[in-house]
Amino acid sequence: EEEPGPGEKEEAAPGPGEKEEAAPAPKKRRLAAGERYVPPPRKLSTGVSFGAAHFAETSYYFEGGLRKVRPYYFDFRTYCKGRWVGRSLLHVFSTEFRAQPLAYYRAAARAGRLRLNEEPVRDLDVVLKNNDFLRNTVHRHEPPVTAQPIQILVEDNEMVVVDKPSSLPVHPCGRFRHNTVIFILGKEHDLKELHTIHRLDRMTSGVLMFAKTAEVSKRIDEQVRERQLEKEYVCRVVGEFPEHEVVCEEPILVVSYKVGVCRVDPKGKPCITIFQRLSYNGKTSVVKCLPRTGRTHQIRVHLQYLGHPIVNDPIYNMEAWGPDRGKGGKIDKTDEELLKALVEEHRSKQSLDILGILEEDLNSSAENKDCGNSSDCTKSAQADPINENSCPAKDTKDLERNDTAACPPNSDTNLETLEKNKELGSCEIQDGQTGEKSSEEKDPLCVECKITRRDPSPKELVMYLHALRYKGAEFEYCSKMPEWAMEDWEE
Repeated sequence: EEEPGPGEKEEAAPGPGEKEEAAPAPKKRRLAAGERYVPPPRKLSTGVSFGAAHFAETSYYFEGGLRKVRPYYFDFRTYCKGRWVGRSLLHVFSTEFRAQPLAYYRAAARAGRLRLNEEPVRDLDVVLKNNDFLRNTVHRHEPPVTAQPIQILVEDNEMVVVDKPSSLPVHPCGRFRHNTVIFILGKEHDLKELHTIHRLDRMTSGVLMFAKTAEVSKRIDEQVRERQLEKEYVCRVVGEFPEHEVVCEEPILVVSYKVGVCRVDPKGKPCITIFQRLSYNGKTSVVKCLPRTGRTHQIRVHLQYLGHPIVNDPIYNMEAWGPDRGKGGKIDKTDEELLKALVEEHRSKQSLDILGILEEDLNSSAENKDCGNSSDCTKSAQADPINENSCPAKDTKDLERNDTAACPPNSDTNLETLEKNKELGSCEIQDGQTGEKSSEEKDPLCVECKITRRDPSPKELVMYLHALRYKGAEFEYCSKMPEWAMEDWEE
């Protein structure tokens, strides 16, 4: 489990009397023959931000209009789940972490990458006990995002308000960590210990607010709960949107937390969105959107239902939804068939990255039910880095969700190289201040290092949905109207 963002919990030093308590009594050391000692769970305390060590894990470089992250080594950590107790590590890997073959975990164990209670795992047949703590070191590759900078609209003693570019997640989520608003603000603008007030989908641009203190965050949270916060979005949709005001009150249900897909369904949560057309250029319309509730993908799903999906929506304006593209809630597919069709459509276009997922992400055994989306996370920023089912800033992926399926090399030479690379902390040697890649160090256990993926174009990383204005009881923050929303704009 990845360490979460603001609200993450760090290890704490023992308090008065804790040290003696944590140390096992002599009788606890008298284990039966072959029995394994498990230390007590570590005490955790709440922290409020990422620190210098997190930012130093790797660095960025810019290429072809994209912001890229140099691959780096990272520890996924988790306590033993209740259902794992009494099962061997090998059995858990083979049944629950299937994105990797067992050959990978055997090689990872030989390389010292798997640790149980901070001791190297020598035998995957070890039987897991309650409170066992597992650490898995992986070589992490992040998808590129737009090189467009984050513009700071307002910064004062209480707030930081930015204009978020499309394609950036707010918090570490799924495969994203350094390519996130929180990391970029902390690393490049020294804005740390920020408290998230609201979130935007990864592909949505626009006004994004952070509080500098817990008090300010709490004050605005109360306004949100009392529905005093006014939100105004603008988008460009397919076809001629009606001139009169349109109110959509269709309930929305989450189809898949992993892929991040929702649809209109009577069993869904109640939603209200008010729409007003601003312009029409003969092909597409610019529409103002006033969401009165805050459901995942609410604007996008309601526009699809009305038959006017966002022009370049990579989920809700796809052929997978059928000839009417989901208009009126008509899909004629089961949820499973819909997801398969969406994935196949993106796979054929080599654009799974736009969904924020990899081919291998689809191989895991079960969906994580606590994350709103792999590409945009909508849960609380309070999280426990040891709890595998927490959501971003809680990262949601289990141990298997970072690398690709592989049959890694087994030679001692490769494993020696691996250890050297691990000390470097990066698979690329940085070339001074140029930001360019120089001689690359490859990780022998990492298939991503061997694969050349098609980079998305900067245009693919823009979706025509923008948070234009947020207004509260004592504030109002606006961004400029995006170019694509101008009346005379043409594709």
